[in-house]
Amino acid sequence: MKALFDSSSLKCSKLITHTYSTSFSLGIRLFAPKIRPAIYAIYGFVRYADEIVDSFHDYDQEELLTEFIQEYKLSLKRKISLNPIINSFQEVVHKYELYEYADVFLERMQYDLEVSEYSTKEAYENYIYGSADVVGLMCLRVFVDNDNEKFNSLQFSAKYLGSAFQKVNFLRDIKQDLESLGRSYFPNVHQKELTDEVKREIIAEIEEDFKKAYIGLVQLPIESRLGVYIAYKYYSNLLKKLKNTKSEKILSGRIHISNPMKMVILAKGYVRYKLNAI
Repeated sequence: MKALFDSSSLKCSKLITHTYSTSFSLGIRLFAPKIRPAIYAIYGFVRYADEIVDSFHDYDQEELLTEFIQEYKLSLKRKISLNPIINSFQEVVHKYELYEYADVFLERMQYDLEVSEYSTKEAYENYIYGSADVVGLMCLRVFVDNDNEKFNSLQFSAKYLGSAFQKVNFLRDIKQDLESLGRSYFPNVHQKELTDEVKREIIAEIEEDFKKAYIGLVQLPIESRLGVYIAYKYYSNLLKKLKNTKSEKILSGRIHISNPMKMVILAKGYVRYKLNAI
């Protein structure tokens, strides 16, 4: 009956993915069926940890995160958890040896309860590695099915892609981070002010990350390439929209890609994929 429990746990992870991210869940549907379950499990786990530190302000967030981490660590020993999201994730951690990446990620989630400003480039990059890059590396372990040679050759691109995605999110959500969460991730953003010069610096940095990420993206196994490419194009288009938006408008509202445009991105990406152009 453990298999039935595991199956229901995975359905919960899938539900979390669909509920919290329409764009990411769309990308997962483009993966080969055999790798979707593990990616749902990874997303569900990191989403819940992130929600604890970003959303549950009316509760003791430190206590909730501590309990979440303790339950996760206990699940590694027991190979089961009655928390379905953790139960799905621990199975993937064991199968793909994600122990180190998961630990680093959870450590960075703790930072969000303790650190409100990343004033140096080193601290900023350190946070991004633990909050985003390692998630990309976890997914890469799944994509290459534990092939260490492939993993080692592609990990640099996976890290750059994770960084690019995270930085786009930071720029898009800068109003909420500054005003609601009291956080400043970009070391060159001071006193809740985003100047045009600073915005250009941030966007140039993200564009360089995307260029480096694309080198490895086109070398991904065929089972995962289309899904990752669509996510890449979605975030690239979001970055272009941010680039063409005045700094003061970015600070006054959340920029997004419309659903019709997402469908256009998907259609164009699928055509390129079928033509073997990615």
